[in-house]
This record gives sequence, C-alpha cells and structure tokens, in this order.
Amino acid sequence: MVFSSAVFLLLYLPIVFIGNMLIKNEISNYFLLAASILFYAWGEPKLVFLMIFSILINYCVGVALDKAKGKWRKVFLALGILLDLSILGYYKYEAFFARIVNKMFHAQLIPVLNIALPIGISFFTFQAISYIVDVYRGDTEASKSIVNVALYISFFPQLIAGPIVKYKDINEQIKKRSINWIDVSDGFKRFIYGLSKKVLISNALGLCVDTIYSFKIETVDCRAAWIAALAYTFQIYYDFSGYSDMAIGLGKMFGFTILENFNYPYLSRSISEFWRRWHISLGSWFREYLYIPLGGNKKGKVRTYINLIIVFFLTGLWHGADMSFVIWGLYHGFFSIIERIGLNKILKKLKVLPVLYTFFIVNIGWVLFRAKDTITGLRFLIRMFLPWRHPGVYLSVWEYLDYRTLFFFGCAIIGIGLLKGIPEKIRNKWNNSVIEALYCIGILFLSISSIASDTYNPFIYFQF
Repeated sequence: MVFSSAVFLLLYLPIVFIGNMLIKNEISNYFLLAASILFYAWGEPKLVFLMIFSILINYCVGVALDKAKGKWRKVFLALGILLDLSILGYYKYEAFFARIVNKMFHAQLIPVLNIALPIGISFFTFQAISYIVDVYRGDTEASKSIVNVALYISFFPQLIAGPIVKYKDINEQIKKRSINWIDVSDGFKRFIYGLSKKVLISNALGLCVDTIYSFKIETVDCRAAWIAALAYTFQIYYDFSGYSDMAIGLGKMFGFTILENFNYPYLSRSISEFWRRWHISLGSWFREYLYIPLGGNKKGKVRTYINLIIVFFLTGLWHGADMSFVIWGLYHGFFSIIERIGLNKILKKLKVLPVLYTFFIVNIGWVLFRAKDTITGLRFLIRMFLPWRHPGVYLSVWEYLDYRTLFFFGCAIIGIGLLKGIPEKIRNKWNNSVIEALYCIGILFLSISSIASDTYNPFIYFQF
C-alpha cells in the first residue's frame, strides 16, 4: 500500500486516524502497531513475518545489552548487527555478490537466487541497528515493552521509505504523547503538500523520463537526453521529498514528531552541503554510526578521505544492488574529497556559481542513478555532451512532452526553493490563512482526481 493510492487515502487512513482518536491513549501503541503490520502485509503478506522476526531479534538484543556487563555487551551488539545485516544482505545483495564472485572465478561457485526484495528492508533494518547501538552506547534505555520496539521499527508513516528515525529521538514519544488539533491540522496540511508534490509534479515528470528511456538509445538525441536528465533530477526530488512530507504529516496526525529529511538540497553550494540537505536521515545515520566510529576527520587527512570513500561506497550500495549505484556513490565521494582538498575555498568566495556547480554535478550523477545499467547511463551522457557524434537523430519533442508536463516542469523549478525569497510578512499572511486552506483543498482534489484517472503512479524509493 502506498500513500498516493485510493485505498490508503479513502479507506485505510480515515479508519486508522478516527480509530486512534476514539481509543484510549493507553492502547494507542497496540492499535497503531496492528495498523502498521496490516499496512505492510497489504503489499507483503508473507514477508511481514520477516519484519516481525527482525523486531524479535532486536528486542532480545536490547534486553541482553541492558543486562550484560563487560565484553558481553560488545558480543551481543556485534551479534545483533550481524543478524540485521545478514537479513539485509541475503534479501538485497545475494544475487549481486554471487554474480561478482562467479565472474571473478569464471565458475558458478555461488547460486544466483531470485529472491523477492522486501519493501523498505533497508529502512527498517537501519532503524533496528540504530536501536541496539543507542542502547549499547547508553544514549537510551532498552525498552521493556516489545510493543514499543515493534511500533518503532514498523510505524507505517516511515516504514517503507523513511525518514530513518533514531530510537533516541522518538522513544519518549512512543512511551507517552498527546495529540492536539493544531498538530493534527498542521499534519494534514503537510500531508497534502507532500501528496501533491508526488502525484502532480513527480508523476508528470516521471512519465516524461520513462518515455524517453523507453526509446531505443540510437534514437535519443542531445535535447531528449538533457530533458530526461533534468526531468529525473526534479522527479526524484519531488518523489522522495513528497513522501517524506507525507510521513512527517502523518506522524503529527498521530502525535509523533519526525525530523525533517530535506532542506532545499538543490540550493546547496557544494556536494558536501548537498548531503547535509538531501536525505538528511540517511546522511545523519551514516555519519553517526559509521563515519565517526571510523575516526571521522580526527585521524588525519588520508584517513578522512578513506572514511569518506567507505561511507559513499556504502551509501551507493545501500540504494541498490548494482554497480551503477556504487559508481554513483563513489562519484559523489570523489567531489566531496576534491572539495575538502581545496575546492571549497574557491566556492566560498563565489556567489551564484557554487549553486550551479552543485546542481550540475548532482544532475549528471542522477543520469547514472536512473539508467538501467552503467553502460546505458554513459551512452546518455555521451549524447548530452557529444551531440556531434550522433548527427541526424532528431526526436520530436512532443513525443515525450506535452503542455501539462511543461507546466509542472515550471512548478518544479519554482518549488526547489526559489520562493524562499518571498518576504516573511507575506509568508506569515499565507500560513494558516483561509486562502491557504482553499489552496490545500484544491490541490487535494486535483491529486485524488489524478490518482483516480491515471494508472501511472510509481514510487522510486520503494526499491531501496
């Protein structure tokens, strides 16, 4: 089940929201846990048991860490992390590593299994690891309630696509929270904005991108390649940030405060800054649970660069079991290191150019990310930068664009942060005004109409 589906909007959400408002606070966690398991089981009826198994493992490890002393605490922590990563590795990376090993030794040493990838496994696995690490460090107490741990790992607003929530940031809210109508109102509003970003903007641009990528590569010209690259750059932002907005809004509706996951990343002035603004929860997770434990930037420049390479390698691998994702991660790592070596000093002296530089680098990276494989990505890049190598290839722009797509292209450009320049006085008049309420009703109506009339409704980050 996805947030941008008729079943969720017209059936699941109203029932769960009204039900949670009617029951006593003491049983809210049980109710939301049951609703979250139903939400996951709707699309993954068998694999829901895998998530339950993960919950049991990490609850038991948390209890063991709370009672153990000395070296046994490290043993239990290592065992918990190993089990979590083993589950993730088996379901997500078995085929990937099997192909690599078989190719290296020119033999079928490891069978390549066709394993169904559980939706959101990367997200709930990282949350589970966050829980046991926080308990080990003493940043939070191990929960004595398996229901609370289960709700933390499986809470439906951020179960299948984040944001990745750290247990120490939300444990008090799981234990005790209150719901007020101001937060509920803000939550509904945030959810509607996120829904419109996903359904109206991302889907329109996504259809354009998919159309261009469906053509034989020999027929794709420079113009089409650039339009596909730019459209995907905006599509993935509005797709994922829209989903994060919906998750944050839903959290507020149920009394939870989920931290922000995006902060106008396309206005960043460096790649390093981009990763502080894009998918903030993932960057924060890698920084806190990997980069800093590896030594961060405290052990000299060479060690810092090695640590960055490790983090970006794993960031790419986290996104998918394919070399194209690994190359994409290392590509970002390369520019992060170049900036640390000295490029940052130049960028800080400039005004608009750093933003254009960052957007350009990110845009090129998304081509490698979107293509079905690295070779296809490189062929698109060749068409973008060496158009003279493919003369006589001219696709009609109307084969993949229409006026509706062009309109939402314009909306996408404006929405990346260009409205931040509006005076605060005007923004304050807009916030919570009757005009904003009417606007939200309007875009909600358009979003639901689009969902009802259009079968094209993909979600990029489900595959991660």
